[in-house]
Amino acid sequence: MKSIDQIRQQLRLGNFELTRHALKRLVERNISRTEIIETGDNATIIEDYPDDKYSPSCLLLGLTINNRVLHLQVSRLESDILTIITLYEPNKQEWINYSQRRL
Repeated sequence: MKSIDQIRQQLRLGNFELTRHALKRLVERNISRTEIIETGDNATIIEDYPDDKYSPSCLLLGLTINNRVLHLQVSRLESDILTIITLYEPNKQEWINYSQRRL
């Protein structure tokens, strides 16, 4: 399973692919490839999904250089390319400090 360091490196290098779902969300939410790359400098795992439907995955919290907060769900399977499953700008009212779900 990929470590956070491996995930960050793949993000920083732009070594990732988007699922069809993630590509649709990227366009809808006006998120750029550059912004995804920028999250590689500070991404942290805020939720882990070891038993996810298709492969183990996790939810990352990352900031762009303009302090745009992004969540990226990524596959943790060992591979040369990071797969981004979905991505979005989290809603403040659903998250505490964007890292913990409100109950």
